[in-house]
This record gives sequence, C-alpha cells and structure tokens, in this order.
Amino acid sequence: MNPSSDLLKKYNVPGPRYTSYPTVPYWDLSPTAEQWVSSIAQALKEGEAEGVGAALYVHIPFCESLCTYCGCNTRITRNRSVGVPYVQTVLKEWELYLQKLGRGPSAPVPVSEIHLGGGTPTFLEPGELRQLMEGLLRSLKRVDGAEFSVEADPRVTRREHLAVLAELGFRRLSLGIQDFDSRVQDVVNRVQSEAQVREVTEVARSLGYDSVNYDLIYGLPFQTLDSIRETIEAVRRLKPDRIAFYAYAHVPWIKPSQRRFTEADLPAGDQKRALYELGREMLEEAGYREVGMDHFALETDSLWKASQGRTLHRNFMGYTARQVAPLIGLGVSAIGDSWRVFAQNEKLLETYQSRVEKGEIPLLRGHVLNDEDLVIRRHVLNLMCRMETRWDSREFYTEYLESVPGRLEELAQDELLQADRYSVKVSEKGRAFLRNVCMAFDARLARQAPQTQLFSKTI
Repeated sequence: MNPSSDLLKKYNVPGPRYTSYPTVPYWDLSPTAEQWVSSIAQALKEGEAEGVGAALYVHIPFCESLCTYCGCNTRITRNRSVGVPYVQTVLKEWELYLQKLGRGPSAPVPVSEIHLGGGTPTFLEPGELRQLMEGLLRSLKRVDGAEFSVEADPRVTRREHLAVLAELGFRRLSLGIQDFDSRVQDVVNRVQSEAQVREVTEVARSLGYDSVNYDLIYGLPFQTLDSIRETIEAVRRLKPDRIAFYAYAHVPWIKPSQRRFTEADLPAGDQKRALYELGREMLEEAGYREVGMDHFALETDSLWKASQGRTLHRNFMGYTARQVAPLIGLGVSAIGDSWRVFAQNEKLLETYQSRVEKGEIPLLRGHVLNDEDLVIRRHVLNLMCRMETRWDSREFYTEYLESVPGRLEELAQDELLQADRYSVKVSEKGRAFLRNVCMAFDARLARQAPQTQLFSKTI
C-alpha cells in the first residue's frame, strides 16, 4: 500500500535504522575486556543449551578505490602486501578469544553464521581467504543449518575467490550494486556494468551459492525515476534472491568523500521517496516480497521464509534468518553483540593491529545494557522483524512504556498502526514508517534528545 505524499512529508524526520538498541550515539557504559568476554561465555552457554551457535563477523577494510557514498570503515590501497599481515592479526585476535574462553580444537565454538564484510573481502587473494577461514574453522563446530556469507565487489571478484569460499562452506553472496546508471556510477566512483554483475552472479550459482543478494541505494546524486527504473529492470533480469534497498545518508562532515557532490545534486523529500516507491513496486511485480524495512526477497529465499515463520532477526549485519548469540566481531572496527553487551574494536587499523600484537582484546567502545535497555531492545526488535509487540507481562514491561501509547496517538490517527495500553501492531500502510514507531519506544532518545519529533509539526 503506497503511503500518501502528505504522510511521507509529515513523517520525514531523521531517525535511526535500529540495527541495535540502544543506538550507537547513546552508548554510555563501555565494557571492560573481561566483561565482554564473560558475556560471550554466558551467551555461548545459553546458545549451546538451545542448539544455537555463535555468529562471527570478520571485517576486511581494504578497497582498491573509494566509493564516494560509502559510510563504512575502509582503507584505500592497491598494495596487496597488506593482506597477509591483516589475516594474521585477525587470527591472533581470534586466538586471544579462544584462550580467554578456554576453547580450541578440543572444545570448539559452535557457529551458526560467519559473515565476511568490509571494505572488500575479495580484495584478499584467494589463498589469503583460505588462510583466514581455515584458521578460524579449526576451532569452530558448525551447527545444523549454519550459513556462511561474503560481501563482494563485482569489479575485483574472480571465480577463484568464490571457488575457495564455496569449498569452505560459503553459500551466500552479497554484491554491492547501488545503481546501474552511468552518470550516477561516475559521481559515486563505482563504475560496473550489468555484464560484470551477471558474470559474478552466474559463476557463484554454478559453484553452489544458493542465495545471492544485491545492495541498492536510493537517493544518490543525479538519480531520477528513469534511472531507478533502468536499474531495477536490470536487477529483475539478473534475478538475485534478495535485495537490500537502502536510503543514502549524506553526512559529509563525517565522510569527507561525500563532498564530491552537494545537496543540490541529491533527490530529496517527495522526489527521494518516489524513487523508493517506484523500486518497491517494480520489485513486487517481479515476485519479490518486502521483508522488514528496506529488504526484499523471493518467496524461495530463507529470509522471506524466516519472516513468515517469525524467526527473522536484525543485528549489525542487517536482517538474518534467525537469532544467534553471541555475535563476535573480528577485525578493525568490527562490532560484537552478546545480547547484554555491545563491543566495537579500534577503528584505526594501526591501533587495532598494535593492540592485538600486545595480546589485548582491541576494544574501543561499547555498551553494557541495563534492565530497561534489555526490555526496550526486545520491543524494537519485535517491531523491526514482526511489526508488532506487546508488554502486558512483567518480563516485557518497564516503566518508560507507560508513555508510549501517548507518543503513538498521531500514528494511530493516521492509520499507521493499532495500539492500546499494552500493545501495538503496525499496519501495512505503516510499514514505511517503522523507524518513527521505534522512535516512540526509544527511551534514551527521548531523554537525551527530547526535542526529537516522530513527525513534522509543520504539515
């Protein structure tokens, strides 16, 4: 159901993507390394009792060139000699965890997911990827249904990369596409053809990858309805299993590379939202189903099946087919999550490597969740994954929730949700405004930025 232009204007206010709660700007109690490792041990114990393994996220920061839209932690280089030392550092970091957890080949860590992200994981040579993964897998035990996935740049990814990873158990591939329009590609410095993307996609499928994701971005400079239409037409011809269709975030004061273009070059307001609505409509016509927020999947894909089976989960990697704990982040800037504690590694590559060499868990910051955080986190997750939540039991109640029904009144009047004193259910019409709904539950946002509005007062 397409929301009206007036509603889109009304609720077009800045808000978090809620890959975590509390969101990163409101982390205020960083864990010690001992607290972080202890929380991992507890999460592993609880997971093993339920037959669930950990997730590993490994951040590979290197890229050959800088995409000017990018908000990730990257290191731009064409020097391939950086690969082996970095792999060795990540494996040393993993050994530090194993030592502190009392784990190893004789007591392996159960694993449900491994995700290689970046940066560009396929910047590493195939042999370096093998060295990395074999080093990790020696002390891991795959649980039933374990999923291994990798992000890749079609411009640098070769059959050899995908073959090595397939041999090691990888079956999911995510390709950064963003846009197929030549003018848009030029200004964001990511020029790649449909033929390049097709080749990598077909090679992956021939090697046994059964889920291919494309990342697309709307709101990039010089995008128009015509360019989005052409991009989605190309995507429909290539037929990936999943699609992430994100809004571009323009933060040049944080990412100076975004100064290659200006706000005047960006579609905004109604124009920007129209790009998403056109893309969504075309994807649904092609058989894709909307999953959570900004994600689409074919009905044959595990992400759609998880949304229907109510096992869908959301974390720093986006949407996943099930909840796993803990998520252990390895590599520079990687973020981990034990459910009760968040932890992020050093963001400067040299500092990260130096601390690991000294035998330190290289934490930069994090957050120990309090009792209220844990309750609200559950409600935000329910909304982002299931579009409903309720707090009529002690386990899911905290005092702040008494204020939530009042904060939801305007959204209820606009038929974006149904709510009573102890529950809320987002309507299909309200799916486009999930962030606004979650903001009503965000106690830290309400207290620390009380001027933040869920909707514009000027409409």
